[in-house]
Amino acid sequence: MSDLLHTLNATDWAPLWLSLKVAGVATALAWLFGVALGWVVARTRLPGRSVLEAVCMLPLVLPPTVIGYGILLAAGRRSPLGAWLREHFDYSIVFSWHGAVVASTVVALPLVLKSASAAFANVDRSLEAAARTLRQSPWSVFVRVTLPLAAPGIVAGTLLAFARAMGEFGASLMVAGSIPGKTQTLSMAIYDAVQAGEDDVAMLLVLVTSVLSVSVLLVSNRWFNPRPA
Repeated sequence: MSDLLHTLNATDWAPLWLSLKVAGVATALAWLFGVALGWVVARTRLPGRSVLEAVCMLPLVLPPTVIGYGILLAAGRRSPLGAWLREHFDYSIVFSWHGAVVASTVVALPLVLKSASAAFANVDRSLEAAARTLRQSPWSVFVRVTLPLAAPGIVAGTLLAFARAMGEFGASLMVAGSIPGKTQTLSMAIYDAVQAGEDDVAMLLVLVTSVLSVSVLLVSNRWFNPRPA
């Protein structure tokens, strides 16, 4: 294995750096939308919020290829949005790393949403009421009281979302493809290495992916299940 590490060049490690970039951007977007939607689900009486939550949770149960096909229908080159972007900006998410970001965001969103909604629901509202008696604005109460109290659950869900985005394969493959050096992430590189009979390369990439995933899960468990005092 050490000999393989010496023979691998920068191109061989490109999927790792791309996966980290895609997962990082996708996690940030999933956090942004997931926290907002989690608040809506847990704290509002918006009509249809149960339906909204169910739709957002679909990526957990639908096959990744269905998610990828849905993204192509919504933003592919033949869709109204995709055609508009191509006409006005000469831009398309298809066969670009941005497409992998969109796919990873969609599949990671449910993990943040569910964690955030549960965290917001468990916040002691009497503490928020006490803050309001001090003439704090709703935004100030949210930032200074609600969000810090909900933070452990949200962070745990965000870490899980990052791990999920790192391992995304099916939807990303349909939207972004597997172009070496451009859209080929770790999961795609492993698949291509196995298909090419490069078992040593595939094993090394599997080990790297496993170490990253286990590390994220350990940190997530630390946040979600802190040691008793």
